[in-house]
Amino acid sequence: MASTALDVSLAIIVVAATTVIWRVFNWVWLRPKKLEKHLKKQGFHGNFYRLLYGDTKEHISMLMATRSNPIPISHDVPSRTTPFLSKLVRDYGKRTFFWAGPTARVVIMNPEMVKEVLTNNFKYPKPKPHPIVKIFIDGLPSIDGSKWTTHRRLLNPAFHTEKLKGMLPAFHLCCHEMTVKWMEMIGEERNSCELDVWPSLLTLTSDVISRTAFGSSYQDGKKVFELQVEQADYAFKARESVYLPGLRFLPTKRNQRMRVIDKEVRFLLRAIIDKKMKAMKAGEDCTGDLLGILLEANSKEVGQGNKNVGMSIDDVIEECKTFYFAGQETTSVLLVWTLVLLSIYPDWQDRARHEVFQVIGDDKPDIGHLNHLKTVTMILYEVLRLYPPVSVIFRQITEEITLADITLLPGMQIALPIHLIHHDHEIWGADAKEFNPERFSEGVSKATNNQMAAFFPFGGGPRICIGQNFAMLEAKLALAMMLKMFSFELSPSYKHAPVNKITLQPEYGASLILHKV
Repeated sequence: MASTALDVSLAIIVVAATTVIWRVFNWVWLRPKKLEKHLKKQGFHGNFYRLLYGDTKEHISMLMATRSNPIPISHDVPSRTTPFLSKLVRDYGKRTFFWAGPTARVVIMNPEMVKEVLTNNFKYPKPKPHPIVKIFIDGLPSIDGSKWTTHRRLLNPAFHTEKLKGMLPAFHLCCHEMTVKWMEMIGEERNSCELDVWPSLLTLTSDVISRTAFGSSYQDGKKVFELQVEQADYAFKARESVYLPGLRFLPTKRNQRMRVIDKEVRFLLRAIIDKKMKAMKAGEDCTGDLLGILLEANSKEVGQGNKNVGMSIDDVIEECKTFYFAGQETTSVLLVWTLVLLSIYPDWQDRARHEVFQVIGDDKPDIGHLNHLKTVTMILYEVLRLYPPVSVIFRQITEEITLADITLLPGMQIALPIHLIHHDHEIWGADAKEFNPERFSEGVSKATNNQMAAFFPFGGGPRICIGQNFAMLEAKLALAMMLKMFSFELSPSYKHAPVNKITLQPEYGASLILHKV
């Protein structure tokens, strides 16, 4: 009897071990080779699959090499930020693929195919977030399915035009405080000074988010902001490496620190949420900020008996983390590259300043003024084209799908390289890598030859960034106020070094010389 039981146990162990080994072997070798053969049959070109790592080592090696030094001032951003992908497209053309570990990523650069992918967000879902990145942020940009639908519906009211109008005073106050500080740095006896504007813009956009999202000042939210910046750095480094299942559970220094940060951020945000909910129960009108609007919408949803589709407190915390990061990062990077480019192109800076004085004058900017800033809008669009906040969007293939003339298999991913499409000569013309806001003088449709999906700095389709109008209004108002008080030129110490750290940032800051107007 004992011998029989032992034999059964051993057989179970052998079967279990064999199953695990087979699954691992299939994951790291058989499936990738099958996908490689399938793609090459369809005329795609890419490197041969290398066990487990794929193209990761070459990607990281090229990234480190290009990041070792700044680049001459030019707008060939992809050559520094994603050198491997850029080289791949140069070597193999647009019909190419690459390996993120054992995962085949198919590059799609045709605007009509981009439109198809972005429009059908349930057919082409987002990949599951990197387990370590998920600790950093797990809100609207990363969730999918019915949960995404619920969150999007509950968040939409916070970004309606009427609500954004009500946030303009907060935008104005934060911008005013920053420009006053800049004026104080110059002093009464001088007309100019050198300043790295990047930290100031981070403070500005964080202050705006703190006030508009939570009704608090920047000082109240400063700790959350600092912790999220540190968390973002860890998340970016994790995303750039091959992830093996279970790595996040190892007691590494990074994993332990990320958990400590997450716990502290949750504690701080929970306190803000509890305070807001207490005020709402006391009958106070709390719908003047994003959190209040979200909590009111969620309360109505649950109050109608939809307890299964409303948000939990943990869900609300994740969306608050998203407010802080996405809301702050998108606008700050847009503003910093705008100031850098206007410093390089003083003629466009003068045109924008003239328009601001003509449209706004000495008035306090309102939404009507901002909507009439045509030149400023053209400039912001061109900055977003050349320096999009996010370089690449990924989508997952969960079943066999035909996209135009391509058959995609489960396990593959689609890569939509925003920056490469935004720099494509076939779409934008011979001056695709040049700063020319005039191309947007008759709108996006004319600029893209009616290929609207060729310009998607905020994504597209149903999953388009929910805060794009928020970001554009904030950027227009901030730029208008800065142009009225200062002119800008590059400092001799400025180093041009765009770098992807979740969003496209200036690696060495943005040292400019500010002159009083």
